[in-house]
Amino acid sequence: MAFTMHSHSGQFCPGHAKDQLEDIVKHAISLGYTTMGLTEHMPRTSLEDLYPEELDNPEASLAVLFPRHEAYLVEAQRLQAAYASQIHIVIGFEGEWLRPAYEPLITQLSAHPSVDYFIGSLHHINSIPIDYDASYYARAVASAGGTEEAAYAAYYDQQHAMLGALKPRIVGHFDLVRLLSSNPSRDVRSEWPDVWKRVQRNLALTAGYGGWLECNSSALRKGLAEPYPGRQVAEAWVALGGRFTLSDDSHGIAQLGTNYGRALDFLASLGVASVWTLRREPCPGEEGRKARLVEQEVSLESIKAVVSKW
Repeated sequence: MAFTMHSHSGQFCPGHAKDQLEDIVKHAISLGYTTMGLTEHMPRTSLEDLYPEELDNPEASLAVLFPRHEAYLVEAQRLQAAYASQIHIVIGFEGEWLRPAYEPLITQLSAHPSVDYFIGSLHHINSIPIDYDASYYARAVASAGGTEEAAYAAYYDQQHAMLGALKPRIVGHFDLVRLLSSNPSRDVRSEWPDVWKRVQRNLALTAGYGGWLECNSSALRKGLAEPYPGRQVAEAWVALGGRFTLSDDSHGIAQLGTNYGRALDFLASLGVASVWTLRREPCPGEEGRKARLVEQEVSLESIKAVVSKW
């Protein structure tokens, strides 16, 4: 029973992802996915939050974001109904905590009747992207005081603010801050104990309200040795009794299920035997009404049985 709870398409994330959403869903079905969470990026509200590829005509780039989000929800509901006999589609979005001022918008977007959940993600430090490229990462580090230790501390403090304000059901790529760092495998526990205290604090908060961490395999295709979160964080999460879900964080057909075998082996090495996903009842839903969500446990063995055929 393979699935992902985090995915994107080129249709609704142009310049950052590839392929039409329907083609991605069809490919997921062909791989044997039984559940798929659709989580396009939420709209942003300020010109300062645009990425370089959006700056040729910044006003137009910003103006299209909200209509694109509405179009995404319409298409997601259509696909949910059209393919209901072949795959269980849950509809969400990736919440972007660029700064606390985004809290009301994320809350507003999550209230839409078709939206089942959102992923609480942090891609920024002090509103500066940390995973776009090395130059942006360097700017983010500088904004935090000039050292990577200070940047990590700022990242986890801002993540803590997001967790406390939004309590997302799924926390996206918990330790994304290590992606472009000088040493992504750094033992934060021993080298930066004050940062590690922040990690522990954020994990305890997430566990306390019942949130899940995603085991996100995209870190592996980006060259890291372990998924998000890495072993240090993952072991601490397991010690708290925390639950994992599974995500490929795919940005097109070619990335569906990428490195799932390695991600599953990583989870098994932690002593994890199962991950969790969501089912909506009814599916498709009733127009204008929120569906009831059911938490579903999925064994790693059942996922491996599908992945082994790829």
